[in-house]
Amino acid sequence: MPGFFLPFPQILSHLPRKRDPMSSPDDLAKSSVNAHLPERVLMAIEHQQRDSEKLIGWVQLLLVTIFASLYAFAPTSAMNKGFHPVPWALSLYFLFTFARLILSYRIALPHWFLTVSVIADIGLLMVLIWSFHIQYMQPASFYLKAPTMIYVFIFITLRSLRFDPRYILIAGGAAAFGWLTLALYVIWSEGGKSMITRDYVTYLTSNSILIGAEVDKIIAIVLVSGVLAIAVLRAQRSFIRAITDEIAAKDLSRFVSPEIADRITRAEHQIKPGEGDAVTATVMFTDIEGFSTISEQLSPKELAKLLNEYFTQTSAVIDRFGGIITQFEGDAMLITFNAITSDPDHAANAVRTALAIQEIAQSHTFCHGAKIKTRCGINTGEIIVGAIGAENHLTFTVHGDNVNIAARLEQLNKQYGSYVLATKETHRACGDLCEGSDWTPCGDVIVRGRAAPTPVLSIASPS
Repeated sequence: MPGFFLPFPQILSHLPRKRDPMSSPDDLAKSSVNAHLPERVLMAIEHQQRDSEKLIGWVQLLLVTIFASLYAFAPTSAMNKGFHPVPWALSLYFLFTFARLILSYRIALPHWFLTVSVIADIGLLMVLIWSFHIQYMQPASFYLKAPTMIYVFIFITLRSLRFDPRYILIAGGAAAFGWLTLALYVIWSEGGKSMITRDYVTYLTSNSILIGAEVDKIIAIVLVSGVLAIAVLRAQRSFIRAITDEIAAKDLSRFVSPEIADRITRAEHQIKPGEGDAVTATVMFTDIEGFSTISEQLSPKELAKLLNEYFTQTSAVIDRFGGIITQFEGDAMLITFNAITSDPDHAANAVRTALAIQEIAQSHTFCHGAKIKTRCGINTGEIIVGAIGAENHLTFTVHGDNVNIAARLEQLNKQYGSYVLATKETHRACGDLCEGSDWTPCGDVIVRGRAAPTPVLSIASPS
């Protein structure tokens, strides 16, 4: 029985591999974890990561702008006289961030550059924090209590946007080392143990150093970085799967209609064999007249070129009238109206499609230098839309007696010397929408596979 046949190939295992000359050789896409992925999946992952670097750059530019704004509008005092290192540190960081942002739009940043830039980010932030005691003419321990320290965690979490835990760990390691260096510098520059206290109140109300407090900050940096890296590592699998599924969906849409793919992917539960919906729809079968003769005259490559040109022309017409091509089989097509997507004028649109295909046959000369005539069989009635097959190998199909009738009508065109045949049900469903077409009764015919006669009409465009 003619039916709706939609194979689901293992797309991802057969995707071609091709190296993008702009790709980064040491990126996530080249890691051993993803070495088994097809090349264009790797390139898609890399494209997403390049977009992430752009986003990171814009956020960092926003942060340095906030730093500058807060500094510019902060109240001044006598301590602010003399050399001001903070504006210089902010300017240097702004230039670095801006340059990297521009560079991210031009090239795929390599791993070594990203590593250096992450360390530089944290380094410049530490320099900015260090400069506070000079800016405000205070002992070095002053900067250990600066609230700017919380931005360290923002810079670390920014790296999660890339879905690569390596850069989170690099940022966390650089921040922990940087804060340790700042703490050791305070101890060295201010007389060693003379500045150290064990009294928490003294620590908060003076320039004394509480070793435990600084150790707590370093531990917090390390733990936050570690936990975030683990979370990103787990999320990385979902990220890669999402990219892979997106590419698979695009490829699948080339093999099946987007409407069918959407119906399958949006199903509330996994589709099982035997499930289906009964709908009233219009089914149309098409076939090229004399295709066997044409095939004998052309080479396989020429024939493939001819069919591609033919299907390109007819598919545009089918899409225009809301039809969905549910199957290609050689030169034949199975087209449904109102089976997958709603179409109240499905019968009329099927007729319009068939007549438009006839116009293409009359006006278009195909690559083999001749015209192509197409036979169409149309029927309207209740059909089943659903899945059949084994549990692990399903075919999403339309089937039923009314599907068979449309197929038989397409074949009956040979007997009647016509090119479009439709049932009385289709004529009735069209109503007044196709009054401009010439409908010619062909009488009641015995359609192969049915005992009862079927009223059939031929359809032609008005002369």
